[in-house]
Amino acid sequence: MLTVGVDLGGANIQTLVLEGDETLGSARMKTPTQGDRTLVLDVVAAALHAALGEADHELDEVAAVGIGTPGVVIDGTVGGASNIPDWYDRFGLADLARDKLGVPVRLANDGTAAAVGEHHSGAGRGTDHLLAITVGTGVGAGLILNGQPYEGGVGGAGEFGHTVVVQDGAVCPCGRRGCVEAYAGRRAMAFAAERAVAAGRSTVLFDIQEELGQQRPTSAVFKAALDRGDELAADLIDVAISALGVGIASAVNLLDVDAVVVGGGLSDRMGDAFFIRLEAAIRPNLFLQPPRVRLERAQLGDYAGALGAALLARDAAPR
Repeated sequence: MLTVGVDLGGANIQTLVLEGDETLGSARMKTPTQGDRTLVLDVVAAALHAALGEADHELDEVAAVGIGTPGVVIDGTVGGASNIPDWYDRFGLADLARDKLGVPVRLANDGTAAAVGEHHSGAGRGTDHLLAITVGTGVGAGLILNGQPYEGGVGGAGEFGHTVVVQDGAVCPCGRRGCVEAYAGRRAMAFAAERAVAAGRSTVLFDIQEELGQQRPTSAVFKAALDRGDELAADLIDVAISALGVGIASAVNLLDVDAVVVGGGLSDRMGDAFFIRLEAAIRPNLFLQPPRVRLERAQLGDYAGALGAALLARDAAPR
């Protein structure tokens, strides 16, 4: 059975063609930063066709398409995603995508899709209870409980990025205050850097952004600034690690998962030092001592969400 997975991120749209457990083709395109949902769906379709072209297959051979999207997914609709243009107000994404592509569509939160991918083929293999966190433009997560994806009562489970870690804290892109994403999401970190510069602090972040030809401070920009000894970048990373540590420990205390897998652009770019510091931020806040939870680096990189979406589509495809 041929399925296609789409991971819709704030920076990139990653697609993957799956047959059995074999990846036949993939493609990656930039997520539009302006426009409306129609433009975003046009890019999704273009990336999907590019992946099928690499796999030497046609769309009419595809049994189903899975889409992992930011936001809260309820019965084929999505809403509350602030990182994708025109994605905040709830709308029927599954129906729109199905009409555009002409194949059944399985919709899931992007964090859930990434968790499914890592559980199937990555760092979460063999784990019955897993929290998989992606630290990128925003901060997403997915849950595997009792070996199965857990999407909650109406589909809102896994919104780790909107766990409040500082009451009345920094404003999050979602509009609330004190969320993990307000401190550790790259978009929020860029806003914090802009505010700091306006208040008189110096930084090379935006110079590096221009040097690298980026539209925004990416994970690569933050890493390069750290390598140059930029104090503001270092302060923002310190705050991000602290927020992630408190949030992860709270989730582990609540759910008693076996493992926490952390991936995404920011953690991938920062390397081993990031994970050493993150583990140090988590452990003092854990209730169960000595800690039994494992902190693992994600293994699938940008492919976790697309793979998970393709697997979810396979499970939901007409037989």
